[in-house]
Amino acid sequence: MDLDELLALAHDPGTPPATLSELSRDPSARVRTVVAGRPDAQADALRRLTRDHDREVREAVARNPATSRGNLLRLVADPDRWVRWAVAGNPACDADVRRAMARTADKELRGLLAEFPDLEPELAEGLLGDRSPEVRERLAAHTRDPGVIEAMLSDRTVRVRKGLARNDRTTPAQRHALAVDPAVDVRSALVRSVELAEAELLLLVRDRSTEVRRAMATSALIPAAVRRALENDPDETVAAEAKAYRPAARPVRRGPNRFVTGRGH
Repeated sequence: MDLDELLALAHDPGTPPATLSELSRDPSARVRTVVAGRPDAQADALRRLTRDHDREVREAVARNPATSRGNLLRLVADPDRWVRWAVAGNPACDADVRRAMARTADKELRGLLAEFPDLEPELAEGLLGDRSPEVRERLAAHTRDPGVIEAMLSDRTVRVRKGLARNDRTTPAQRHALAVDPAVDVRSALVRSVELAEAELLLLVRDRSTEVRRAMATSALIPAAVRRALENDPDETVAAEAKAYRPAARPVRRGPNRFVTGRGH
């Protein structure tokens, strides 16, 4: 068979598993990559392909939802970063694999772990002390764990608290704490990311930082009455941006399968 025929065979849903196993040994990396991504590939073929010399083949195995826990654990330690990162997106990535990710020296892989919304509490608590501020920032922005959110309010690194300001799982009390945070970046991120109570809005509309007030002027989450107040801001740029702000057009349904924009129709 020529290469095109082999690729067609590898792609064909009707190809028997035994034939796929044979194709997993094919000299062409393109053919092996197709087999590596097949959910119906035999376990022994996938196991063999985790050790393939071609990175794209191993990455395809790492993305394959049929890949076993043992193979995913092997790929977490792969020398190629793209292979390791692919493991994090695999729906078969379970608690054992996530624990292996937490132990890795790969900062990006730990960051991908930090973004799991329902991360096991013990892993989330372990990442609270991660040596990388980037990892802690990603945890702060994505965690749903109330205890972790509360603990991260006291993180000394601004970018971590900025991540927390983007998290819509914070409580009103926590949002108030972020609204009075000494860092401009934290307060700016907050007004762009979450809906705030009147008390916080009244504080921030008079914020000493022009950057925070500009963020309010252009945030879709700021009530119209607050934006109108910013039209009289002492800073000309803030006032101009508040006056020029227009909400993004939203699709409006007009009959079956027909949409028009919310403005200008």
